[in-house]
Amino acid sequence: MLTDYHVHLRPDSPDATASEYFTTANAERYREAAGEAGISELGVSEHVYRFTQALTIWDHELWRESALDDLEDYCRFVREETDLRLGLEVDFVPGREDRIQNLIDGCDLDYVVGSVHFLGAFAVDYERYDIWETGRSPEEVWRGYFETLAEAARSGLFDILAHPDLVKIWGDPRRLPPGDLRRYYEPAIEAISESRIAVEVSTAGLRKPVGEVYPSRSFLEVCLETDAPIALSSDAHAPEQIGFGYGAALELLDSLGVSELATFDRRTRRLEPIGRA
Repeated sequence: MLTDYHVHLRPDSPDATASEYFTTANAERYREAAGEAGISELGVSEHVYRFTQALTIWDHELWRESALDDLEDYCRFVREETDLRLGLEVDFVPGREDRIQNLIDGCDLDYVVGSVHFLGAFAVDYERYDIWETGRSPEEVWRGYFETLAEAARSGLFDILAHPDLVKIWGDPRRLPPGDLRRYYEPAIEAISESRIAVEVSTAGLRKPVGEVYPSRSFLEVCLETDAPIALSSDAHAPEQIGFGYGAALELLDSLGVSELATFDRRTRRLEPIGRA
Protein backbone atom coordinates (compact mmCIF):
# COMPACT_ATOMS: atom_id res chain seq x y z
CA MET A 1 0.00 0.00 0.00
CA LEU A 2 1.27 3.45 -0.92
CA THR A 3 0.17 6.43 1.14
CA ASP A 4 0.14 10.19 0.86
CA TYR A 5 -1.01 11.77 4.11
CA HIS A 6 0.68 15.16 4.18
CA VAL A 7 -1.50 16.79 1.54
CA HIS A 8 -3.13 20.23 1.30
CA LEU A 9 -6.25 20.86 -0.76
CA ARG A 10 -5.24 24.44 -1.46
CA PRO A 11 -2.06 26.41 -2.20
CA ASP A 12 -0.33 28.40 0.51
CA SER A 13 -1.27 31.76 -1.02
CA PRO A 14 -3.48 33.80 1.35
CA ASP A 15 -6.12 34.34 -1.33
CA ALA A 16 -6.69 30.57 -1.74
CA THR A 17 -10.00 30.36 0.10
CA ALA A 18 -11.76 27.42 1.67
CA SER A 19 -14.86 28.01 -0.45
CA GLU A 20 -12.79 27.63 -3.60
CA TYR A 21 -10.73 24.57 -2.64
CA PHE A 22 -12.74 22.64 -0.05
CA THR A 23 -15.08 21.23 -2.68
CA THR A 24 -15.94 17.71 -3.74
CA ALA A 25 -14.71 18.51 -7.26
CA ASN A 26 -11.28 19.56 -5.97
CA ALA A 27 -11.06 16.56 -3.66
CA GLU A 28 -11.82 14.32 -6.63
CA ARG A 29 -8.94 15.89 -8.58
CA TYR A 30 -6.61 14.81 -5.77
CA ARG A 31 -8.18 11.35 -5.60
CA GLU A 32 -7.74 10.87 -9.36
CA ALA A 33 -4.10 11.99 -9.17
CA ALA A 34 -3.50 9.54 -6.32
CA GLY A 35 -5.04 6.71 -8.33
CA GLU A 36 -2.79 7.48 -11.28
CA ALA A 37 0.22 7.39 -8.94
CA GLY A 38 -0.81 4.05 -7.43
CA ILE A 39 -1.60 5.62 -4.05
CA SER A 40 -4.54 3.96 -2.33
CA GLU A 41 -4.43 5.68 1.09
CA LEU A 42 -4.87 9.43 0.64
CA GLY A 43 -5.37 11.94 3.42
CA VAL A 44 -5.48 15.72 3.79
CA SER A 45 -3.82 17.72 6.54
CA GLU A 46 -4.44 21.44 6.21
CA HIS A 47 -2.26 23.94 8.04
CA VAL A 48 -3.71 24.64 11.47
CA TYR A 49 -2.93 28.35 11.23
CA ARG A 50 -5.47 28.74 8.41
CA PHE A 51 -8.26 28.28 10.98
CA THR A 52 -9.58 30.85 13.44
CA GLN A 53 -9.42 28.34 16.30
CA ALA A 54 -5.62 28.30 16.01
CA LEU A 55 -5.41 31.79 17.47
CA THR A 56 -6.09 30.23 20.86
CA ILE A 57 -2.65 28.62 20.47
CA TRP A 58 -0.43 31.38 19.12
CA ASP A 59 -0.83 35.06 18.27
CA HIS A 60 1.91 35.25 15.64
CA GLU A 61 1.47 37.80 12.83
CA LEU A 62 1.36 35.09 10.14
CA TRP A 63 -1.32 33.22 12.06
CA ARG A 64 -3.42 36.36 12.58
CA GLU A 65 -3.32 37.10 8.86
CA SER A 66 -4.01 33.51 7.82
CA ALA A 67 -6.68 32.41 10.32
CA LEU A 68 -9.76 33.00 8.18
CA ASP A 69 -11.55 29.64 8.11
CA ASP A 70 -13.48 27.43 10.50
CA LEU A 71 -11.87 24.17 11.61
CA GLU A 72 -15.18 22.45 12.27
CA ASP A 73 -16.32 23.20 8.73
CA TYR A 74 -13.12 21.69 7.33
CA CYS A 75 -13.48 18.52 9.38
CA ARG A 76 -17.14 18.20 8.45
CA PHE A 77 -16.37 18.63 4.75
CA VAL A 78 -13.66 15.96 4.68
CA ARG A 79 -15.69 13.49 6.76
CA GLU A 80 -19.05 13.93 5.05
CA GLU A 81 -18.22 14.86 1.46
CA THR A 82 -15.01 12.95 0.65
CA ASP A 83 -13.47 9.52 1.18
CA LEU A 84 -10.14 11.02 2.29
CA ARG A 85 -8.46 10.42 5.62
CA LEU A 86 -8.84 13.45 7.86
CA GLY A 87 -5.67 14.99 9.19
CA LEU A 88 -4.29 18.32 10.36
CA GLU A 89 -0.79 19.75 10.16
CA VAL A 90 -0.10 21.43 13.47
CA ASP A 91 2.94 23.55 14.20
CA PHE A 92 4.58 22.71 17.50
CA VAL A 93 4.70 25.83 19.68
CA PRO A 94 6.69 25.18 22.87
CA GLY A 95 4.79 26.03 26.02
CA ARG A 96 1.42 25.80 24.28
CA GLU A 97 1.01 22.03 24.50
CA ASP A 98 -2.23 22.18 26.50
CA ARG A 99 -3.79 24.57 24.01
CA ILE A 100 -2.74 22.40 21.10
CA GLN A 101 -4.17 19.34 22.84
CA ASN A 102 -7.48 21.08 23.44
CA LEU A 103 -7.77 22.01 19.77
CA ILE A 104 -6.90 18.49 18.59
CA ASP A 105 -9.33 16.91 21.05
CA GLY A 106 -12.15 18.88 19.52
CA CYS A 107 -11.64 17.24 16.12
CA ASP A 108 -12.45 13.71 14.95
CA LEU A 109 -9.10 13.24 13.21
CA ASP A 110 -7.46 10.17 11.72
CA TYR A 111 -3.99 11.56 12.35
CA VAL A 112 -2.10 14.70 13.32
CA VAL A 113 1.03 15.80 11.50
CA GLY A 114 3.40 17.69 13.78
CA SER A 115 5.82 20.14 12.24
CA VAL A 116 8.50 22.61 13.27
CA HIS A 117 8.76 25.68 11.06
CA PHE A 118 9.45 28.37 13.65
CA LEU A 119 12.07 28.88 16.34
CA GLY A 120 10.46 31.57 18.39
CA ALA A 121 9.09 34.23 16.05
CA PHE A 122 11.40 33.31 13.17
CA ALA A 123 11.06 30.59 10.54
CA VAL A 124 13.64 28.23 9.08
CA ASP A 125 11.77 27.99 5.75
CA TYR A 126 9.87 31.24 5.26
CA GLU A 127 11.79 34.27 4.02
CA ARG A 128 9.34 36.82 5.41
CA TYR A 129 10.31 35.72 8.94
CA ASP A 130 13.74 34.43 8.00
CA ILE A 131 15.77 33.22 10.96
CA TRP A 132 18.89 33.35 8.81
CA GLU A 133 18.64 37.16 8.73
CA THR A 134 18.84 37.43 12.52
CA GLY A 135 22.60 36.90 12.71
CA ARG A 136 22.34 33.50 14.34
CA SER A 137 25.00 30.99 13.38
CA PRO A 138 24.20 27.77 11.52
CA GLU A 139 25.23 25.86 14.65
CA GLU A 140 22.72 27.76 16.79
CA VAL A 141 19.88 27.38 14.28
CA TRP A 142 20.45 23.68 13.68
CA ARG A 143 20.80 22.93 17.38
CA GLY A 144 17.64 24.86 18.19
CA TYR A 145 15.71 23.22 15.37
CA PHE A 146 16.46 19.64 16.40
CA GLU A 147 15.95 20.38 20.09
CA THR A 148 12.51 21.77 19.24
CA LEU A 149 11.83 18.76 17.00
CA ALA A 150 12.64 16.55 19.99
CA GLU A 151 10.13 18.47 22.13
CA ALA A 152 7.51 17.98 19.44
CA ALA A 153 8.14 14.23 19.31
CA ARG A 154 8.00 13.89 23.10
CA SER A 155 4.86 15.99 23.46
CA GLY A 156 2.58 13.07 22.55
CA LEU A 157 0.45 15.44 20.49
CA PHE A 158 1.29 14.08 17.07
CA ASP A 159 1.10 10.85 15.08
CA ILE A 160 3.57 11.84 12.34
CA LEU A 161 6.69 14.00 12.59
CA ALA A 162 6.76 16.05 9.40
CA HIS A 163 9.78 16.74 7.13
CA PRO A 164 12.12 16.12 10.08
CA ASP A 165 15.19 17.92 8.75
CA LEU A 166 13.38 20.88 7.20
CA VAL A 167 16.16 23.17 8.41
CA LYS A 168 18.24 22.07 5.38
CA ILE A 169 15.60 23.42 2.94
CA TRP A 170 17.71 26.14 1.31
CA GLY A 171 20.59 23.83 0.40
CA ASP A 172 22.94 26.72 1.08
CA PRO A 173 26.45 25.92 2.42
CA ARG A 174 26.40 29.19 4.36
CA ARG A 175 23.44 27.82 6.35
CA LEU A 176 25.05 24.46 6.96
CA PRO A 177 27.16 23.71 10.05
CA PRO A 178 30.56 22.15 9.38
CA GLY A 179 31.32 18.49 10.03
CA ASP A 180 29.11 15.51 10.75
CA LEU A 181 25.50 16.67 11.04
CA ARG A 182 24.49 13.64 13.10
CA ARG A 183 25.57 15.47 16.25
CA TYR A 184 22.53 17.73 15.78
CA TYR A 185 20.14 14.84 15.19
CA GLU A 186 20.77 13.16 18.56
CA PRO A 187 18.07 14.90 20.69
CA ALA A 188 15.41 14.25 18.06
CA ILE A 189 16.45 10.63 17.55
CA GLU A 190 16.25 9.97 21.30
CA ALA A 191 12.78 11.52 21.43
CA ILE A 192 11.61 9.55 18.39
CA SER A 193 12.83 6.36 19.99
CA GLU A 194 11.05 7.12 23.26
CA SER A 195 7.78 8.36 21.76
CA ARG A 196 7.43 5.85 18.91
CA ILE A 197 6.09 8.63 16.69
CA ALA A 198 6.04 7.87 12.96
CA VAL A 199 8.80 9.61 10.99
CA GLU A 200 7.72 11.18 7.73
CA VAL A 201 9.70 10.49 4.59
CA SER A 202 8.69 13.49 2.49
CA THR A 203 9.46 14.07 -1.15
CA ALA A 204 8.73 17.79 -0.77
CA GLY A 205 12.45 18.47 -0.44
CA LEU A 206 12.89 17.39 -4.06
CA ARG A 207 10.85 20.48 -5.04
CA LYS A 208 12.90 22.80 -2.83
CA PRO A 209 16.37 24.33 -3.28
CA VAL A 210 17.98 21.50 -1.29
CA GLY A 211 16.80 19.02 -3.94
CA GLU A 212 16.63 15.95 -1.72
CA VAL A 213 14.14 13.91 0.28
CA TYR A 214 13.39 14.79 3.90
CA PRO A 215 15.02 13.44 5.99
CA SER A 216 18.58 12.78 4.87
CA ARG A 217 19.71 9.19 4.53
CA SER A 218 21.92 9.52 7.61
CA PHE A 219 19.01 10.78 9.73
CA LEU A 220 16.73 8.05 8.44
CA GLU A 221 19.30 5.35 9.08
CA VAL A 222 19.50 6.27 12.75
CA CYS A 223 15.70 6.46 13.02
CA LEU A 224 15.44 2.94 11.64
CA GLU A 225 17.95 1.69 14.18
CA THR A 226 15.32 2.63 16.80
CA ASP A 227 12.61 0.77 14.79
CA ALA A 228 10.76 4.02 14.11
CA PRO A 229 7.67 3.55 11.90
CA ILE A 230 7.74 5.37 8.58
CA ALA A 231 5.01 7.50 6.97
CA LEU A 232 5.33 8.41 3.29
CA SER A 233 4.03 11.73 1.94
CA SER A 234 4.58 14.38 -0.72
CA ASP A 235 3.41 17.54 1.10
CA ALA A 236 1.37 18.26 -2.04
CA HIS A 237 -0.34 21.63 -2.43
CA ALA A 238 -1.80 20.78 -5.84
CA PRO A 239 -3.07 17.55 -7.44
CA GLU A 240 -0.06 17.29 -9.77
CA GLN A 241 2.23 17.08 -6.72
CA ILE A 242 0.53 13.96 -5.33
CA GLY A 243 3.10 11.18 -5.19
CA PHE A 244 5.77 13.51 -6.55
CA GLY A 245 9.22 11.90 -6.46
CA TYR A 246 7.96 8.64 -5.01
CA GLY A 247 10.35 6.65 -7.19
CA ALA A 248 13.33 8.18 -5.39
CA ALA A 249 11.68 7.80 -1.97
CA LEU A 250 10.80 4.15 -2.55
CA GLU A 251 14.29 3.42 -3.79
CA LEU A 252 15.71 4.99 -0.62
CA LEU A 253 13.35 3.02 1.64
CA ASP A 254 14.08 -0.22 -0.19
CA SER A 255 17.83 0.31 0.12
CA LEU A 256 17.38 0.66 3.89
CA GLY A 257 15.20 -2.44 4.21
CA VAL A 258 11.94 -0.62 4.93
CA SER A 259 9.05 -2.86 3.88
CA GLU A 260 6.09 -1.30 5.73
CA LEU A 261 4.41 2.09 5.97
CA ALA A 262 2.32 3.55 8.77
CA THR A 263 -1.40 4.00 8.08
CA PHE A 264 -3.92 5.72 10.35
CA ASP A 265 -7.59 5.49 11.24
CA ARG A 266 -9.05 7.57 14.11
CA ARG A 267 -5.58 8.06 15.64
CA THR A 268 -4.84 4.33 15.53
CA ARG A 269 -1.68 3.35 13.66
CA ARG A 270 -1.27 0.20 11.66
CA LEU A 271 1.68 -0.95 9.53
CA GLU A 272 0.98 -2.13 5.99
CA PRO A 273 3.34 -3.68 3.41
CA ILE A 274 4.66 -1.19 0.89
CA GLY A 275 3.07 -1.48 -2.53
CA ARG A 276 4.60 -0.35 -5.76
CA ALA A 277 2.97 2.05 -8.16
